[in-house]
Amino acid sequence: MTGFENNPVVKHTGAAFPILQAPMAWIARSSLVGAVSAAGGFGLLETSARDLEASRREYDTIKAATDRPFGINLAIKFLRGDEARENLVLDWATDGRVGFVTTSAGDPGRYVKRLKDAGLIVYHAVPTLEGALKAEDCGVDGLVVEGGESAGIRGPEPVHSFVLLQAVRERVRVPIVAAGGVVDGRGMAAAFALGADGVAMGTRFVASAESRVHDNYKAAIVDASPSGTVQLPLLPGAMGRVLKTEMARRLLAGEDPPERSRNGVADLYIGGRTDIALGSAGETAGLIHAVKPVAQIIDETVTGFWREIDRLAAMRARAGA
Repeated sequence: MTGFENNPVVKHTGAAFPILQAPMAWIARSSLVGAVSAAGGFGLLETSARDLEASRREYDTIKAATDRPFGINLAIKFLRGDEARENLVLDWATDGRVGFVTTSAGDPGRYVKRLKDAGLIVYHAVPTLEGALKAEDCGVDGLVVEGGESAGIRGPEPVHSFVLLQAVRERVRVPIVAAGGVVDGRGMAAAFALGADGVAMGTRFVASAESRVHDNYKAAIVDASPSGTVQLPLLPGAMGRVLKTEMARRLLAGEDPPERSRNGVADLYIGGRTDIALGSAGETAGLIHAVKPVAQIIDETVTGFWREIDRLAAMRARAGA
């Protein structure tokens, strides 16, 4: 017994715990996804790569490593505009290989019916209340609510999780997975108190033993303080949260860095060049103090969650209620 048997996210995913791994581009591949699912969480395979064969290979590797359930993320912005690839990816994702998908980075309305007709549970990632209401109207089964403290691309005025979760919970009925601000059981308990039914962690899993990124990137996350990230304009009309490196400080000040990467995956993720490439990270980097195995991260998160729940229940008991 885990205590989560009646949790709606657990029922939807089939995982032991309502802990999802964020589908980070390039990072959320076989080594990390498989480790998360094997440890009782729910891994999500990202499919933003243009090469569907890469996703096929990663999927097969995960299946060979664990018999625990995992899901697929469909990043809408990488599907729209290429109808042939869109149909290939959707045909592959809906052929019965998984029972759960998340959609992100766009309007899910074009895809929800097709995905649900194939028997899939569909959660959509949203950074705003308005997006949450639209996604629920489209018929999604749940939401991943992404607060402004998280990594990744956001609008110019993101709302942080403390307010966003309450605003969304007040208006929607579907299950909510909180993304942003969570690295451990304390954060998970806080998210549940604000209305979440599960949590998704990205930066915490980047700094894990099974993450495929370079050790320099992991070390930069571990070394970051709570104020160790900054938002920068990464796309027209959109911001991204990155580690506050010297390069990031120069860009924030409107200066040109002496050298800048042309290929962040090659230079940062593979080469460890934190000096010339921007490292995506949530504010939670300041709460991460060591690189740990995924299984330890999940075990400590669950243990810490119930410890906080017990602490709050004890307050009630002491009050004589």
